[in-house]
Amino acid sequence: MYNILICDDEKDIVSALKIYLEAEGYRTFEAYTGREALEIRRREDIHLVLMDIMMPEMDGISAMVELRKESNVPVILLTAKGEDTDKILGLNVGADDYITKPFNPVEMLARVRSQLRRYMQLGGGAVKSGLLQVGGVALDDRSKEVTVDGEPVRLTPTEYEILKLLMEHPGEVFSPKTLFRKVWADEPFGAESTVAVHIRHLREKIEINPAEPRYIKAVWGQGYKMEGGKGA
Repeated sequence: MYNILICDDEKDIVSALKIYLEAEGYRTFEAYTGREALEIRRREDIHLVLMDIMMPEMDGISAMVELRKESNVPVILLTAKGEDTDKILGLNVGADDYITKPFNPVEMLARVRSQLRRYMQLGGGAVKSGLLQVGGVALDDRSKEVTVDGEPVRLTPTEYEILKLLMEHPGEVFSPKTLFRKVWADEPFGAESTVAVHIRHLREKIEINPAEPRYIKAVWGQGYKMEGGKGA
């Protein structure tokens, strides 16, 4: 049984999400502020967080910043239609996906399943094992560890999957839509901005100078590829 933390200051939304998720067999925990969500996450074994952005005491963005200091548990943001800037900011500080309110229950459950599947695979189990090495970047799919020049790097599940895909096909260019389909397992609506944010965040973790990347290169008008780190 997977444990899902629902955090939203609107009790009706929490109740609706609780009904849909528990009908699918998930166990749910409820929080109404970002601070309360962090406290629950620290004492419970949480496998996924549904986090609203606009909340009292501590908003979702601030909670995300604190959460990523402690955990790589997947986070799906709950956003309003007009919160595009906040969506990008949320992805930039470590959120894995977002759902726009009012949400479609079928879409919500599909996104939850996708994130849980990826997260549990990263935690172990029967996953294709092997060591990938591109330049100074090493990815061990058995232990789910990534190092850069021998130093460990902490990635979110989504960042890990993007890096793994690029490292499995060094030199091959992947368009944002292709990356979105393969990593998110979803139709690529809004793929360019979502992928760009995760690529930027990934570069900040594995590149010496993210503005002049050695490894994850952009191919103008086409997409991204992984190279061996010989210059920018």
